[in-house]
Amino acid sequence: MTKPLKIIKIGNSAGVILPKEILSRLRVELGDELFLSDTDSGVTLTKNDPDFEAQMKAAREVMARRRAALRELAK
Repeated sequence: MTKPLKIIKIGNSAGVILPKEILSRLRVELGDELFLSDTDSGVTLTKNDPDFEAQMKAAREVMARRRAALRELAK
């Protein structure tokens, strides 16, 4: 879906107004944080921090490989 967004003045800054359907698709509401990532094809706007997600993926992989050791440590 391509939707044009107009850049508006907000105090000394600039911003865009996100349409209600986009906020709904992102599952965000007023006060939530969004993360803007620079990609090869442009920018991506997400609810989740991509750096944190990458760290969690690595942690899950380590936990899966070391399941037995972690189980012993939990005793």
